[in-house]
Amino acid sequence: MDIDSVALFVEVVKAGSFSAAARHTSTPVATVSRRISELEKKLNIRLLERSSRHVRMTDAGSVLYEYAARGVEELHAGLLALKNSQQELAGTLRLSIPPSFIPWRLLIQDFQLQFPNIQVEIYVTERRVDLVQDGVDVALRVGELVHDSVVARRLFKYRHTLVASPKLLANYGSPQDPMQLQNIPCACWNNRGNPPSWNLGGKNYPIRPYLQVNDYLHLQALALRGDCVTELPPFLAQPAIIDGTLQALLPEFLFPEHGLYLLYPSRRQVSMLVKAYVNFCLQDKITTALATR
Repeated sequence: MDIDSVALFVEVVKAGSFSAAARHTSTPVATVSRRISELEKKLNIRLLERSSRHVRMTDAGSVLYEYAARGVEELHAGLLALKNSQQELAGTLRLSIPPSFIPWRLLIQDFQLQFPNIQVEIYVTERRVDLVQDGVDVALRVGELVHDSVVARRLFKYRHTLVASPKLLANYGSPQDPMQLQNIPCACWNNRGNPPSWNLGGKNYPIRPYLQVNDYLHLQALALRGDCVTELPPFLAQPAIIDGTLQALLPEFLFPEHGLYLLYPSRRQVSMLVKAYVNFCLQDKITTALATR
């Protein structure tokens, strides 16, 4: 299979038309059209439905695009790594991360050790940032995120864990059913006006927390002190569960999975610094460790 033709197919899908893809790649429109037709003929599958102004992927085209786009991006990352070996990257990289995301502090430290000439500015916030308006190059965010003007690269999925200290459980007993949480002190993430509840085993259970706060480190401290049952992300829950200072509750009633994403501008506008950071995050040992939990 001609890799260049596959890359052109990916560019046509991203650009939305043959003519736009031709402009972006400095390739004649006729050449773009011919290469895609040759690719379809070789695969014996129709990849695109053409109209006078736009193109639309067929089901088969969607399958190919899902994998080919990743492959093309990884190829670009490899070329970037090769270029980085010949010239050092320098400049300012502006990042946004959620509060309490401790592992990412370590990842950024590792990144700066590898790229010592890149200065990093970090904006910590839970709100959805506007990359352009807020001057952010790459944002780390949780949840299914779709936006036409940005690329969302999913790193992995994870679940929160319901935890409490042995001291609290000695006083209140270990709940066997989510409804029993009504009788135990609880603290939870502040969802700003939404009725507090925990989705456990695919069902929402209302709770009556004595405190709501948008800071998992605060919730972790309360749980470790024996004040409450709470939910924690795995990187805050697992070390305490392993050393016995917290216990996991209701393991048969799982929280839903959360996706962790890197958001950055359209690939046509990505700087060398952003490419280096995204590629580093995708390969870093911290990301790999988190993905296994």
